[in-house]
Amino acid sequence: MCRFIETIRLDNGEIRNLSYHERRLNNTRMHFWHQSTPLQLSGYITPSRETGRIKARIVYGKTGIEEVSYSLYHMREVQSLAIIRSDEIDYTYKNTNRELLNRLFAQRGKCDDILIVKQGLLTDTSIANIALYDGSNWYTPKHPLLKGTKRAQLLAQGIVQEKELGPEDLSSFSIIRLFNAMIDWGEQELPVKALHITF
Repeated sequence: MCRFIETIRLDNGEIRNLSYHERRLNNTRMHFWHQSTPLQLSGYITPSRETGRIKARIVYGKTGIEEVSYSLYHMREVQSLAIIRSDEIDYTYKNTNRELLNRLFAQRGKCDDILIVKQGLLTDTSIANIALYDGSNWYTPKHPLLKGTKRAQLLAQGIVQEKELGPEDLSSFSIIRLFNAMIDWGEQELPVKALHITF
């Protein structure tokens, strides 16, 4: 079995959304190892003295936390998305095996990233959850590849709503936003017309 990961954002030493990461980590451990003891991530993260946005990457498995590393985060600019279909992909649990995601990403052509369609429904990009704006409300796919921690927070705050969305629904929306633990809500967005269907 591959190992699992949490990617946590630190802003000038402040840990972001820790409770959401702990919940997902412990739910994952309980799913695969029913007798696992809940972990508190705060005991494993050392707030960086470095200023700026830091990515803490935590690798864990059956025995607990196995590795913690830190790096300065640089957001990749995304101005176009290639819509790629993959019905076999499964990334329900955030893990270190990104082989299929990387193969799909390699099919992006001249686009900056991909937006994956699974069983006829929009899911995620290669690294982020998405939300679509119809002029009044923001909707995020009901069945993402990965239920991200930022997505969970936005749902809890009522900022986004879940909805089943297919490629045929895109014409009803004007803007698509990308977000994850490292990318703030509203920090990265592009017009829906910048999406390119490849199938």
